[in-house]
Amino acid sequence: MSDDLPLLSRTPDAWGEAALRDTRALLSDHAYLEKKAASNALELLNRWPEPTPPADWTTTLAAIAHDEASHLASVLRLLARRGGRLDRTHRNPYANALRALVRKGSGNEELADRLLISALIEARSCERFEVLARASAEGDRELSRFFRRLGASEMGHYRVFLHLAGHAVGPGAVEARWAEMLEAEARILAAQAPGPRIHSGDGPAS
Repeated sequence: MSDDLPLLSRTPDAWGEAALRDTRALLSDHAYLEKKAASNALELLNRWPEPTPPADWTTTLAAIAHDEASHLASVLRLLARRGGRLDRTHRNPYANALRALVRKGSGNEELADRLLISALIEARSCERFEVLARASAEGDRELSRFFRRLGASEMGHYRVFLHLAGHAVGPGAVEARWAEMLEAEARILAAQAPGPRIHSGDGPAS
């Protein structure tokens, strides 16, 4: 499945093995990502490109928000069954660095950037879930099935966000901006510290 993604870097299986050494911390981080994804979709719901919303804009984003909220509930149940709980605070320097790329105050270009960043995060999450599914396939089949199911959903969301961005500025402008963001995403991910987080770096722990 990850072969269908345009990401410019690939996560080694060793990252998944390292991330799974603290499954509860990984699931807590994952829960926050699903929470943010749901709120992001709801925030975008009524920020359609001017002058009028494309057909199905609101219902599409409402469906994504519903999916992400359902994923959040699933992650929290899994976390609780494994004796963990949601951390009080959460940081995601990877997502923060991506959001810094948004061309704020530029109307439809800002909207396109937000949609493309949403697509990037979904695409990387899809790729990471596939790595985690492989890494847990032998020792934790429940977790492996869980990540594989969510990976398929994130693949669909990535495609939807990319499609919606085309409504904001047109396919040609999206293609050029998407190429720039793919390069930025690979650099940003490579700069992340390692650890039990979905968007952590894949280098050795210091």
